Amino acid sequence: MNYRKRLSDKLLEKKLRAFGGVLIAGVKGCGKTTSAKQYAKSVVAFQDPDMREHYFETIANKSSLLLKGEKPRLFDEWQDAPSIWLTIRNDIDQTGGKGLYLLTGSSSASVDTPHTGTMRIDTLVMRPMSLFESGESTGEVSLYDLFQGKDIGFGLAPFSVDKLFGLCARGGWPSSLDLEIEDADMVASHLFDQTCKVDVAHIDKNLKNSEVIKKILHSYARNICTNADTDTIYRDVSSAISISMPTFKRYVNALKKLYIIEDIPAWKPGIRSKGASRAKEKRNLVDPSLAIAALGLSPDYFYEDLKTFGFIFESLCIRDLRVYSQAFDGSISYYRDRYGLEADAVLHLRDGRYALIEFKLGPNRVEEGAKHLNEIESLIKKHNEEKNKALIPLPSLKMVITGEGNYYKRDDGVAVVPISCLRD
Repeated sequence: MNYRKRLSDKLLEKKLRAFGGVLIAGVKGCGKTTSAKQYAKSVVAFQDPDMREHYFETIANKSSLLLKGEKPRLFDEWQDAPSIWLTIRNDIDQTGGKGLYLLTGSSSASVDTPHTGTMRIDTLVMRPMSLFESGESTGEVSLYDLFQGKDIGFGLAPFSVDKLFGLCARGGWPSSLDLEIEDADMVASHLFDQTCKVDVAHIDKNLKNSEVIKKILHSYARNICTNADTDTIYRDVSSAISISMPTFKRYVNALKKLYIIEDIPAWKPGIRSKGASRAKEKRNLVDPSLAIAALGLSPDYFYEDLKTFGFIFESLCIRDLRVYSQAFDGSISYYRDRYGLEADAVLHLRDGRYALIEFKLGPNRVEEGAKHLNEIESLIKKHNEEKNKALIPLPSLKMVITGEGNYYKRDDGVAVVPISCLRD
């Protein structure tokens, strides 16, 4: 099978030039090991049944022997032998070399190491593939170019919203991309089942109730991309299964360690009166396919329920924006105040620039989205004009991401871009 290049590859190359080792973390099935093998010149695979006993015997006697081999040397499923972390760290200290080691492993095990990898081993978080990486987005509009103020011209999305039903159910899992679209949602369903029945218990052996996990993920899916608070999720679960709040929080924390839950923090710029900005996180999962699997839905369901799909679409857009912005160290939040003014996403760059973004399924909602973004920009201008107030930079980019239609830039500066035309 040919390797599909990942946008994280360039970031991995950069980290290998700067650090002695790189730990590739992320949700199970997102392609960590496959990506690492593109750069590794030798591999220690702790789950290889023919070599596993030999590896552990070597670690028990002299673990440094496992470091011998061409570099970069990959330690796959390294958490099965956590003491190798210290051996690698010490070797990096001794040699001062760069790009020596790669570590990958299932996030279904929580490992405590005696020393951190600070200044020696850096972490790269991988996510499921974006639409551009999987080949569905044409990539005609570059997020980077938009931030540079370049003209995006005019063009048409390659398909309409209904194709997104199947793409969201399939998700960005590399192993699903060669399947027929009607079969591809089985990969997400399998990961959902494994998470509930196996993986959470690997994080905490006392968290064995798969029905609790199913209820938590079902509630997350039902409240995807909303401000549902912890009490709301807890009530959903505890109404069906007796569980204490502390135990409930332990389950949620385990799902975060597995990179299954990836909530969206609130942006609080202080452009309204005190207390106007909402501080609650928006609920989200790492891939929209997990929400569809948790709800037990098929792609055809959304022909009758576009309202629900609107939230799934927002989750898809958040996933892709996180992937696209990773190369320039971007982060995602959102803005909403008690007066109802909102930006579905705020994309922050490391240099202080940011984008205000709205998600709208159809072109007929673009005007509404652009209005919200322009109102927030006006609020920031008003805030900056008032005396004795810290200046807040104006947005470098205002964008409405749609499910179909044309890409173009409006007279008010708002870029309109279908998700199927966007790239990094």
